[in-house]
Amino acid sequence: MTEYGNVYVDMVGDLFHPGHVALLRAARAFGERLIVGVLSDEDVAAYKRKPIMTLAERVEVIEACRYVDVVLPNAPYRVTNEFLDRHGIDVVVHGDDLTADALKEVFGPVADAGKLRLVRYTAGVSTTELIRRCRAASSSSGGAATS
Repeated sequence: MTEYGNVYVDMVGDLFHPGHVALLRAARAFGERLIVGVLSDEDVAAYKRKPIMTLAERVEVIEACRYVDVVLPNAPYRVTNEFLDRHGIDVVVHGDDLTADALKEVFGPVADAGKLRLVRYTAGVSTTELIRRCRAASSSSGGAATS
């Protein structure tokens, strides 16, 4: 399916999990190079909870993923055609979990230019779900650390 040169994905990447891997694998299949933009703690906190991992930690983990060629820390929340041009990006890939309004807010001009591709969201695993599991495990063990 390699149709493009440079493919872009933006993400938080907090508590890196199989859903993240599936997104990056699917995005990489679209092109020769995968560029991943990692959103800042501040940008993420503005629309959901603050990440548990620091930006530097999230960048380091994402850089270690074999599907990733380049990581851009502090990527913009709203992706513009100017951003794509500046970084030589041909197409943007995102999970299909966003509402139409959210897609328009974040990717509007890019989608209008025909440069947005959606891939299946991995249901059942998310950072929020991992946090819920940790809380449940902590509650059931009386708060004692287990390994």
